[in-house]
Amino acid sequence: MAVWNLGNVLVLGLGKTGVAVCEYLLSLGPARVASITLYGGASSVATKKTSELEAQGVCVVVGTDTVKGRYDLAISSPGISEFCDFFLSAQAHATLIMGEPEFAYRESPTNWIGITGTNGKTTTTLLTCALLQKAGLSAQTVGNIGTLSISQVPSRQQNEWFVAELSSFQLAGTSTLHPRVAVLLNLTPDHIAWHQTWEHYAGSKERIFANLNSDDLAVISSDANLEPMVKRLLERNIRTCIIDATSDPQTYNAGFVRNNMLVVRLNGKEHTLICVDDLLIKGVHNVQNALASAAVALEVGVSATCISQTLVQFGALEHRIEPVGQLNGVHFINDSKATNTDAVIKALTAFAPQTVILMVGGHDKGTDLTSFCKAVLAGCKAVVCFGEAGKRFESELTAAVAAADIPVKLEVVHAQHLADALDCAYELATSGDSILFSPACSSFDEFSSYEERGRVFKHLVATKIQER
Repeated sequence: MAVWNLGNVLVLGLGKTGVAVCEYLLSLGPARVASITLYGGASSVATKKTSELEAQGVCVVVGTDTVKGRYDLAISSPGISEFCDFFLSAQAHATLIMGEPEFAYRESPTNWIGITGTNGKTTTTLLTCALLQKAGLSAQTVGNIGTLSISQVPSRQQNEWFVAELSSFQLAGTSTLHPRVAVLLNLTPDHIAWHQTWEHYAGSKERIFANLNSDDLAVISSDANLEPMVKRLLERNIRTCIIDATSDPQTYNAGFVRNNMLVVRLNGKEHTLICVDDLLIKGVHNVQNALASAAVALEVGVSATCISQTLVQFGALEHRIEPVGQLNGVHFINDSKATNTDAVIKALTAFAPQTVILMVGGHDKGTDLTSFCKAVLAGCKAVVCFGEAGKRFESELTAAVAAADIPVKLEVVHAQHLADALDCAYELATSGDSILFSPACSSFDEFSSYEERGRVFKHLVATKIQER
């Protein structure tokens, strides 16, 4: 455990991260922390929690983005963009500013595995941790997955692995974070409003590799958007494992599929694992996730036999291509975690073409829909568009059908809300079809989170099944 004098500390954000950081700082005592000041931001208000923190000695300031005073260290919550006035005001009043994962790393800097990507982070993080635990290694998931790294530092066991899911927001606030193995699964446009530009977004993802050295391993997919990063890794002489779910990249370190078998090659030695068909998590993207997790596990000492045994037992996660029931031969799939178009494109690979009735909609991120429309035309029987984004999706898909080079049989309909959309989807389905709830949008037009949205979908499905 690192010990450094933190001095006067500023904490930004009154959500889960800000509160957890304050509670950790309070546990350190005056020997390391001279003072703690928590700024909630312009929209924040006093709550029972702020009163509790104040009673413990935290100075809480709410209702403003203008920071006053002078601080040795500022720790920012991930929802606060590094380009917004609130962050910039804090930066101007602090000697050093960082995000919560960076702070947690500095407090406990050994045995980190970092995992990021536009999509697939949670599945890969959970699977990687399961592979380590099955082998008897002490490991836990932390980060964007829900359990904050800093909250686990006080109870962390010796030699325990932190398998950290890291979002672009969290990585933007890092500078010394140095995972033993770092994974970048994919990169497609998302959260551009927060980062302002694609270059900033891509740059924040690449930070996961920033401090690797020749003793570490970078795991990165053979994605066209990632090719410049691969080149930079190789130029730095970083061992780089290329993941390709379709073919052998012919590199010294690689994860790929050969003769329908998952294969990982590390330091030139090949490990043949399991048949693709034996994975319970379906779709090309999940083959990629499994290969990445297997590469990480092999690198930290897990045997190929143990990895194979765990891979065949690892099932679907909630809200991620999750089967939730069937009625008259129609299968219902909850993929509420698909909050962008790339996630939907990947989800469609888990189903036979022309057997999917897709439900899309929610809060519109304004993403370009060209690639999405192409994938939907190839893979779907019908699409039900709903919510705030419904009209734009309906319009773009209808135009894509009309512009197709060959006749396309794709029915595109519009519904107002989620419940209406499910009714429409079921009416369009026949036995053998799958109703895939994969919204391609965030949930904030009707719901507080993708988890709430997914739970509502599952409740609606259960009610429909009971009524029939």
